[in-house]
Amino acid sequence: MSQDLAHQIVDTLERLGVKRIYGLVGDSLNPLSDAVRTHDIEWVHVRNEEAAAFAAGADSLAADELAVCAGSCGPGNTHFIQGLFEAHRSGAKLLAIASHIPSPEIGSSFFQETHPQYLFQECSSYLEVVNSADQGMRVLHSALQNTLAGNGVSVLVVPGDILEEEVSTGPRTADSTYATGADARLYPDPSEAARLVEAINEADTVCIFAGYGARNARDELFALADKVKAPVGHSFRGKMFIEYDNPFDVGMSGLLGYGACYEASMKADLFLMVGTDFPYTDWLPTNNVGQIDINGAHIGRRTPVAYPVVGDVASVIDNILPHVEEKTDRTFLDSMLRRHAELLEDVVDKYTSKAGESSTPIHPELAASVLDELADDDAFFTVDTGMCNVWSSRYLTPNGKRGESASFRHGTMANALPQAIGVQAAFPERQVISWSGDGGLGMLLGELLTVKLHNLPIKTVVFNNSSLGMVKLEMLVAGLPDHETDHEQVNFAAIAEGAGITAFRIEKPEDLRPTLEKALAHDGPVLVDIVTDPDALSLPPNITWDMMTGFTTAGVKEVLDGGIGRMVNLARANIRHLDAAASITFKKEDGS
Repeated sequence: MSQDLAHQIVDTLERLGVKRIYGLVGDSLNPLSDAVRTHDIEWVHVRNEEAAAFAAGADSLAADELAVCAGSCGPGNTHFIQGLFEAHRSGAKLLAIASHIPSPEIGSSFFQETHPQYLFQECSSYLEVVNSADQGMRVLHSALQNTLAGNGVSVLVVPGDILEEEVSTGPRTADSTYATGADARLYPDPSEAARLVEAINEADTVCIFAGYGARNARDELFALADKVKAPVGHSFRGKMFIEYDNPFDVGMSGLLGYGACYEASMKADLFLMVGTDFPYTDWLPTNNVGQIDINGAHIGRRTPVAYPVVGDVASVIDNILPHVEEKTDRTFLDSMLRRHAELLEDVVDKYTSKAGESSTPIHPELAASVLDELADDDAFFTVDTGMCNVWSSRYLTPNGKRGESASFRHGTMANALPQAIGVQAAFPERQVISWSGDGGLGMLLGELLTVKLHNLPIKTVVFNNSSLGMVKLEMLVAGLPDHETDHEQVNFAAIAEGAGITAFRIEKPEDLRPTLEKALAHDGPVLVDIVTDPDALSLPPNITWDMMTGFTTAGVKEVLDGGIGRMVNLARANIRHLDAAASITFKKEDGS
């Protein structure tokens, strides 16, 4: 018996294990949502299609599965844009179904007409318009195969009337078995590998900088670091995978950075980028750089690379390690481990000590430290862009079981709450914490209604400083007095309560621990509104003269440098084996 295209699409998605479609019903999308009604796929009703794309992307990345979002014609699916950019740049396996106006009306400036085939070109790697039901099944296969193979977002543009058109019987490409290549290995070109080995052997000192692309190659990465006595730093997105139990850890580089990573990278004879497309050139060496990446297009586009190797990290290191000569001198590694511990030691206590616990407004560093301590060992954090990125990068403690999602590549505001919706839908029993800024939460505030509607037990923790803190920092660094970055205080707890969500507001530091304990233990959705210090801004450990000139020009009296939470314990542990560890002292701000 033949079926219309809408039912065939939903049949195919169900066969592939899709459990949810995120979106808003209506208009040209109605045939698809009606088909979902007759299947065992949940429709996650969001308040804005932007949130649908964010949620689906986070669902896909957290669960490593295909996810789907759907939006109606015109102003419906145009809302997708931010979430699809984020999902595509992060490599999510995401199918976006963008319904279109009736096909006979296309090109006539019809009501709500847009041209999605142009709009989504930059945030997808496969994008096609369906003009018949039979062709639609072939396009569906290509779209699904493209995203399942790891090429990012696929977009299917389907006029509403075509969704209702019957598909002819007979073999269809959409019935194919889909290939993912999940365990595929890409071994390096022998000549490229040989040149890198020669460079490593000739260098007296090596610094490794690892990213998300090395997440499945920890053992290989640390084996290489051990053999060449190299300090290992990491990118923001690589933090959760590289930092924990890392005996070579020297922290993170970049504007959000901390520790000795930057110093180690600049002092090493050879700087080796491993599985990272780190974009910030100001923090990268320009001389004697090697790079390992599975995507050859990434190599050399951030800094000049002398020793490029294309291949997956595990395969490349497996290939070169037997030929790498073991270094016996640990002087550089040990000095960088000491330096890392020194840089972290004092700043940790600055805002998390008894003095910090008595300061009002609440130091965000203290709030971050307590949240990190109280969260479950396998909690999943979704983090808003802005100062929340700073506090999470410095205070969130990885352990191999925790997860984190942020707008790592796109850097958009308002990502945390909708991403939490996707992760919580995928893992209903897991503790999911939306680490939200007041700016980001305010931008997609309506998604609190989605949380309530689906009774998702998300813990939304708002760092409420009534300021766009990262924008303020950017202005000050540039020598511009901050302008229009502050706004009136908003009581998000009262708003959440109005939506029927249990909520708490914390204004005193002594209330942090007991209130967060109660909130995190709550069985159901909850929002915690923490009033934090708007003047708490953080700079990286390597301050350039231009940055200092900017602050002087702007008349900044003090910039508060953030602490690094429990990560200092790892730094301390990494220097205990050193002969001189017992005699190490750390210089305080007063010079003592």
